[in-house]
Amino acid sequence: QVQLVESGGGLVQAGGSLRLSCAASGSIFRLNVMGWYRQAPEKQRELVATITSGGSTNYADSVKGRFTISRDNAKNTVYLQLNSLQPEDTAVYYCNAHMQKRFYEPMNSYWGQGTQVTVSS
Repeated sequence: QVQLVESGGGLVQAGGSLRLSCAASGSIFRLNVMGWYRQAPEKQRELVATITSGGSTNYADSVKGRFTISRDNAKNTVYLQLNSLQPEDTAVYYCNAHMQKRFYEPMNSYWGQGTQVTVSS
C-alpha cells in the first residue's frame, strides 16, 4: 500500500508564511514527479507547483515568486514553502505523486488527503 501523508496547513494572516510537507510511504520502486494542487470552495482543483526527481520545477503564474517547491529524494518527501500568503490562497492543498510500486507495474498517480490552508485578511 502506498500513502501520501501531508502536514503543515493551518490559519495564517495575510503576508504570513507556511510550510507544507508530504511524505510518500509504502512499497515504492520509483518516485517520479511530485507536486501540489489546491482546491478552493466551489472551484476546480488547480496546479500549484510540480518538481521532477531531478529537481526541475514548474509553478502556476499566481504563485511564482511567493511559493517554493522542493523535495528530499532520500526521504520521499516534497515540500511547499508558502510566503506572502493572500486570502485568495485559501484552499485545501493536495499532494500528488507519480509512483511506480514495482518495476513491472506502470506509473500511477496518487493523491494525499489534503491539508487546509486558510489566510485571513
